[in-house]
Order: sequence, then structure tokens, then C-alpha cells
Amino acid sequence: MYVFISILILIASLLLILIVLIQNSKGGGLASGFSSSNQIMGVRKTTDFLEKATWGLAGFVIVCSIVITAFIPRATTTQSEIKQQVNEAVTIDPNTVAPNFGTAQQPATAPEEAPAETPAE
Repeated sequence: MYVFISILILIASLLLILIVLIQNSKGGGLASGFSSSNQIMGVRKTTDFLEKATWGLAGFVIVCSIVITAFIPRATTTQSEIKQQVNEAVTIDPNTVAPNFGTAQQPATAPEEAPAETPAE
């Protein structure tokens, strides 16, 4: 269902693009080509049709976009994969020590005393 609605939105968007490109903001565009008033669809009716088609397709895209959210595929797991891997690593072997990346405190040991060196003569 998700793919079907996505395809409908894509088709409606392409039609919306074509209809908007046909229109001219100054009242020209496709409507300006009809100079005769004896046409079946006169200039005014053409612009009315294009405007209604634009609003209709825009509304259709908005409604389909809202409806498609109900059909978004969701993951079956409730945890992230990283958290799941950490939990598995901890439960596999409890004696395993996490790697030290230099952030842990090193054990305090007394420094070994180096033998006294005599200066070279």
C-alpha cells in the first residue's frame, strides 16, 4: 500500500508541475492561445479549469502525504542495533573485559628506580 500511494503522489506531482508550467502568471500561457470567443472552452474557462486542477492536485498530494504516514514500514525491533549488539556482547561472556581505549585510569604503581648512572668522563 505504501508503494501504491507513493506512486500516486509521484504521478500527481508530475501533473501538478505540468499544469503550473502551462499557466502564465499574467493570464497568458495556454489560455492566451485561444483568441476566438467561439471556442468550446473560452479563455476564461481555460484559466478556471487550470486553476481548479492546480488546487485539486495540490490537495490530493497533501491528503495522500498525510495518509501515507499510516503505511510507513516500521522496524519490528524496539531497540537500536547498537544497543542490541552491546547487550549481546555483555550477555555472551560476562568475564570479558571491555577494551581500554586510554580513557581508563592506569593502576598506580611505584616507579622502578633506575640504577644510578655515572657521568661519562
